[in-house]
Amino acid sequence: QVQLVESGGGLVQAGGSLNLSCVVSRRTFSSYGMGWFRQASGKEREFVAGITWSGAPYYYGDFVKGRFTISRDDAKNTVYLQMNSLKPEDTAIYVCAAPGKAFHSARYESEFVYWGQGTQVTVSS
Repeated sequence: QVQLVESGGGLVQAGGSLNLSCVVSRRTFSSYGMGWFRQASGKEREFVAGITWSGAPYYYGDFVKGRFTISRDDAKNTVYLQMNSLKPEDTAIYVCAAPGKAFHSARYESEFVYWGQGTQVTVSS
């Protein structure tokens, strides 16, 4: 069973930064890409960022516009999301997800089969 545990969320003022972490209990972690999603209250879940198994970011949502950076540390089975210049509209629950297919850059929500519980990010104006 693959488990994902996020941390690093919290309350921050507009313009501030947060660094989210997601620890993955998967022996073959280094063979899989990873993704971060977010869901704001009353809105659909949206894909924030994706990173390949080799550590190259392959997707950022248009709303990111250079403010967020996804990275990974395979020695720690951890994927990160560094968020800078945060805006009130970034307020959401941020969830990391793992795809079911190795060596594949998943682009659709349905391709991600393992999900964490999420961490709340609140940006005050």
